[in-house]
Amino acid sequence: MTGRTITFEIFRCDPQHPNDSARMQTFELTEAPGMTVFIALNQLRKEQDRSLQFDFVCRAGVCGSCAMVINGMPTLACKTLTSQFKSGKIKLMPLPGFELIGDLSVNTGKFMRSLSERLQGWLVPAGAERSFDAVEATMEPQTAEMIYESERCIECGCCVSACATAQMRDTFIGAVGLNKIARFTLDERDGRGPDDFYHVLGGDDGVFGCMTLLGCADACPKGLNLQMQISYLRRKLALNPDRII
Repeated sequence: MTGRTITFEIFRCDPQHPNDSARMQTFELTEAPGMTVFIALNQLRKEQDRSLQFDFVCRAGVCGSCAMVINGMPTLACKTLTSQFKSGKIKLMPLPGFELIGDLSVNTGKFMRSLSERLQGWLVPAGAERSFDAVEATMEPQTAEMIYESERCIECGCCVSACATAQMRDTFIGAVGLNKIARFTLDERDGRGPDDFYHVLGGDDGVFGCMTLLGCADACPKGLNLQMQISYLRRKLALNPDRII
């Protein structure tokens, strides 16, 4: 039995070529059982146009490299089945808010590295004395579970692309940045608190720039409760007696 024909409308533009301009290109492909958008793109590149640009690494929803806008929703190509689109028409766009490399490929790594350096997204141990021979302090299972939940973020950029504030203000750290701060304020081994992040967290670039439209939560392919993290940080700031908001 032959599968149906899927029509792809794909954004094409190569910024490396000064004379190239943005356009949409149409491809057709016979659908196979269990076909994902990622599999379809590989087949299109192999059989129809070897210049088609898109990113992938793990093909298992772990690395976040294949994030793109599929029929208006930022998500992962490797986790999106073509069968879920009953019309048989699939429109692919690159993630907005990131530097375009070419076609569906964007530079999320540059954005995430800059964000990590701005927020100092690494553990800063509490206490002056540090010893590699010291016995590691125990942690409550509930706290460990909450940190693990934050660490499930794969930094794919879907939440940034789905965020209206991030699209209007490029200095807004977005749900990915807020989730990163929440992760370290939860960690008892880290010597910093919300006040140490106040220069970013307490203004329009932080929790108070969020308009609570929940686009980040809708688009997160890992299903993280990002709104809970934002609420947690707002509550921590409001309850800080040394900080008048």
